[in-house]
Amino acid sequence: MNSNRRSFLKFGLAGAAVIGGLSQLLKISPHEFNERVTRKLLGEGRLAPTFARDKAREPKENGGVGLDEEVVDWNLKIEAPGVATRNMSIQEVKALPRVEMTTELMCVEGWSEVVHWTGTPLRHIAPPNAPEYVSLMTPDESYYVGLDLESALHPQTLLAWEMNGQPLTPEHGAPLRLVIPVKYGIKNIKRVGSIRFSPERPKDYWAERGYDWYAGL
Repeated sequence: MNSNRRSFLKFGLAGAAVIGGLSQLLKISPHEFNERVTRKLLGEGRLAPTFARDKAREPKENGGVGLDEEVVDWNLKIEAPGVATRNMSIQEVKALPRVEMTTELMCVEGWSEVVHWTGTPLRHIAPPNAPEYVSLMTPDESYYVGLDLESALHPQTLLAWEMNGQPLTPEHGAPLRLVIPVKYGIKNIKRVGSIRFSPERPKDYWAERGYDWYAGL
């Protein structure tokens, strides 16, 4: 095990112990404690670190749920209460304001990689007065993530179609994926097929399996 990995594990264990102790004092779960702290930081306008373009590398392909079927006639379905459902082609998504950023993709397994992304901020497809939560699903709905609206509308939350200057590969979520560098990789859903704005907290694939629903860094 290399020194970086050992340091990560030591920091993670120590952090978990501190969070566990504080959450007991506050009579809330460690997951809820993590959410309160990271939401406070986001509320203060925190941005994830950015890096020089030449630091970018290809990340692991981790996670294939929702990527089994071939993409045919893909479109992005957008739903919100009181608003007509929209279907956007990839060309229409790419016509939205374009942003490039080089940020770190961090996995709950302990690895990370700096990646250069091209896409459009998710906030450009949000309806006026959007409700509190956002749900994103793959076209077959087998993988899904839930976000609070503040995280979804964060300026670094992108719907990305390029990685390191090249179109996304199927393994990395072509034709469109979510990039949200203020959260762990489990929230960076690949092959987004639908986005739903809702007043109720949506289900989340990994939260159902014991992970933190918020998953903030």
